[in-house]
Amino acid sequence: MKKIAVLISGQGSNLQAIIDACETGFIPAKIACVVSNKAEAFGLERAKSAVIPTQVFLRQDFANNAEMDNAIGDYLQSMEVDLIVLAGYMKILTAAFTQRFCSKILNIHPSLLPKYAGLNTYRRALEAGDTEHGTTVHFVNEEVDGGAIILQAKVPIFPDDNVEEIELRTREQEYRIYPMVIKWFAEDRLCLKDGIAYLDGKPLPKQGYASE
Repeated sequence: MKKIAVLISGQGSNLQAIIDACETGFIPAKIACVVSNKAEAFGLERAKSAVIPTQVFLRQDFANNAEMDNAIGDYLQSMEVDLIVLAGYMKILTAAFTQRFCSKILNIHPSLLPKYAGLNTYRRALEAGDTEHGTTVHFVNEEVDGGAIILQAKVPIFPDDNVEEIELRTREQEYRIYPMVIKWFAEDRLCLKDGIAYLDGKPLPKQGYASE
């Protein structure tokens, strides 16, 4: 059974969806640890409730980002994790870290990448007058919100929507598609080769699969 590490910075709602999916057996893997760069992150409490080991790494305890990421990497290696899942981890990983764990890091981003990389995606979509938004699961590389796209889910934006309504609608899809992609990885159906995502031995299209 594969071991997963989940990196968080806040509430950990995606973490909870992953915990639930592991407990029901939907994801045939074990969460070996939860790592946070914020000591007050509520996601740590979610992990403790599920009896999952937690570890906090604070930026102030290290001389630079490289030292911090190296320490996190050493910890994850000691836990013998097979997959690193970013679930609201609000710190940019160093290139050295992403290269060290190349093909073993997943992220979920609240937009239909490559559109709206970065922050404030819901507001940006609303202000642009978009009629749809969505979320993307992708492999992580040294580029912020870059890496091969695996799966996307779209949600509608209605004329009278506000930011909170778009976020709620998008998060519902996140809780559905992130466990699905992690399941594929745990079942050895999903991998990354030469920067291209493969599912069941076939290369995925540039925009990944569209989830219905």
